Amino acid sequence: MKECKYLIIGAGPTGLGAGYRLKELGVTDFIIIEKSDKPGGLATSHVDKQGFVWDVGGHVQFSHYDYFDALMKEAINEEGWNTHKRDASIWMQNQFIPYPFQNNIKYINKESMWRCLKGVIEITKRNEKIEPRNFKEWILNNFGTGISELFMLPYNKKVWAYPPEKMGFNWIAERVSQVDLMKMIQDILLDKDDSSWGPNRTFRFPKKGGTGAIWNNVAESVGQDYIQLNSQLVQINHLEKKAILQTGEVIKYDVVLNTSPLNKMVELLNPIVPSLNELAKRLLFSGTNIVGVGLNGKPPESLKNKCWMYFPEEDCPFYRTTVFSNYSKYNVPDPKNQWSLMTETSESPYKKHDHSKLVEETINGLINTKQISSAQNICSTWFYHAAYGYPTPSIDRDDVLNKLIPKLDDMDIYSRGRFGGWKYEVSNQDHSTMQGVEWVNALEQNSPETTYFFPNKVNVQRDKHKS
Repeated sequence: MKECKYLIIGAGPTGLGAGYRLKELGVTDFIIIEKSDKPGGLATSHVDKQGFVWDVGGHVQFSHYDYFDALMKEAINEEGWNTHKRDASIWMQNQFIPYPFQNNIKYINKESMWRCLKGVIEITKRNEKIEPRNFKEWILNNFGTGISELFMLPYNKKVWAYPPEKMGFNWIAERVSQVDLMKMIQDILLDKDDSSWGPNRTFRFPKKGGTGAIWNNVAESVGQDYIQLNSQLVQINHLEKKAILQTGEVIKYDVVLNTSPLNKMVELLNPIVPSLNELAKRLLFSGTNIVGVGLNGKPPESLKNKCWMYFPEEDCPFYRTTVFSNYSKYNVPDPKNQWSLMTETSESPYKKHDHSKLVEETINGLINTKQISSAQNICSTWFYHAAYGYPTPSIDRDDVLNKLIPKLDDMDIYSRGRFGGWKYEVSNQDHSTMQGVEWVNALEQNSPETTYFFPNKVNVQRDKHKS
């Protein structure tokens, strides 16, 4: 039986961030267990049989933290990054419209444009303040009926795979650009584009190895001796402080950092804690299906400089496409003669997909949305299903977490990270890493955990990306 002070479940950004910080503080009494055969979690990268590189979703590097920036510099030296100015669009009405939609309605037809303006005028003139009860009502209150019905509601239903009325809205912060009526009118009359909004308007991406290269290198910094791959946890005896692996191996611990899905971790508690199980069952989440399409030739002129595109309409199954070869030429085996598209399609009990048909449906969707003219130049396809893609900010999420997390803390089981902490608003790579770092600081230095407990404090947009 192994023994350690800190047992860390999961070698994704949160677990690796915690391990890195422990080593930095000179603490070596820890073990990271990871069920898969490589570190990174949802931030891993994969190479298909034809040599195309794929990520598990459209990951990009931008940051709210100096500490994270320094870690990224150590993981990959300055020459190993590509820096991009975001070129994002929305596919609507048979054309690409600059992102964000609400700032660029001058591109849509005049009838739709008037619907959007009329809706914003109506909410601007409204005297009474209406308190929303859910995300749908928040959207209608903040964007009016036109923008909501044309883009915000259908897109959010497509990306979250849940009806917006089942979601809360306290998570939003910097995630959604607000409307400004005067600016909308000015941009229409003066024919101005506005695509500068958002914290990721400038971002970086590794030149080689995809996003996974970052976390492979961080794992090397933590040290192979501290990370056990292919180690599936099957039970936690929180009274005896023992973790049991699928192999039968037992690890005795003092404290646990859990970064695996919170609802699944609670199921592993033995003795069973019925009250925690009932709470955890209320947490909602969606899965993500990644389809990568490798192509011979060059991207069409319309995609030549594109980073990613959003798709609110029903002419394709995916909600987002990334021109992945634009992130790095090394994402394809032959950069001079090949390029690649990577799509994301969500699913949930409210939105199901037949995985056996999804690649074909995706290719048809790429043709429908004019990203490719036919399937003739496709030389590779890749499919990946992430059962846990997005932690859904449901209406009662905060109520569940406010009851569940303290009870686990009392058991010396701390749950943090994208799915460990279940807070979408602080689930990017930088947020997730810093949750691990701040957890270590809290236990070793009695410092506050800002990211997990005070998301709005850390989600302050920087004037520019600090590299």
